[in-house]
Amino acid sequence: MIQLQNITKSFGTLQVLKGIGLHIDKGEIVSIVGPSGAGKTTLLQIMGTLDTPDTGSVTIDGTDVTRLKDKDIARFRNQQLGFVFQFHQLLPEFTALENICIPALIAGTNKKQAEGRAKELLNFLGLTDRASHKPAELSGGEKQRVAVARSLINNPSIILADEPSGALDSKNKEELHQLFFDLRDKFGQTFVIVTHDETLSQLTDRTIHIKDGLIDNGTTTTGQEEPAEGLA
Repeated sequence: MIQLQNITKSFGTLQVLKGIGLHIDKGEIVSIVGPSGAGKTTLLQIMGTLDTPDTGSVTIDGTDVTRLKDKDIARFRNQQLGFVFQFHQLLPEFTALENICIPALIAGTNKKQAEGRAKELLNFLGLTDRASHKPAELSGGEKQRVAVARSLINNPSIILADEPSGALDSKNKEELHQLFFDLRDKFGQTFVIVTHDETLSQLTDRTIHIKDGLIDNGTTTTGQEEPAEGLA
């Protein structure tokens, strides 16, 4: 599903990634952990085509995205990848329903179809009664669920999350963590999650430890739950 080969990345004289090689299977939920400055977010951004590596290749579902032109990368990102950030990144002037629809409208889906899909996701996430509310009228947990729904609107094969529960309280963290597994079971998506949350990393199918820009193979661990049968 995702294959990284010899990924390096520098910012000026600082080399952040020093030759990352990594394979992630379809339907796998993988956490990436490590100290601040280890290169976790940089790696996730490269995996998500938001940044480009200095060397190496990123192959997603058979497509080497490092070889795509800018327009093709944008289309691939919109159709194949979903993103969840620590601070939901919802647009304050739009309702929950409208925020969720944005990636679908960008993809060219007509408004009626986009809204229908968004309503299905709101129902699945228990947010039907919040569809017309703007972000300022939502709790922290509700905002993050709306952000998750937005990431799902185009039925992407991969969800990339950067500290998705970092701004949530304990109850909402637990609910969000469980939601990732529920979504994998229902939709079969692959999840790659950068996190400092030990509880979440222990739940995932596999934990990738990054230290000083490299994968620390000596500490990569497998979680309690195995990938869903038929999805690996």
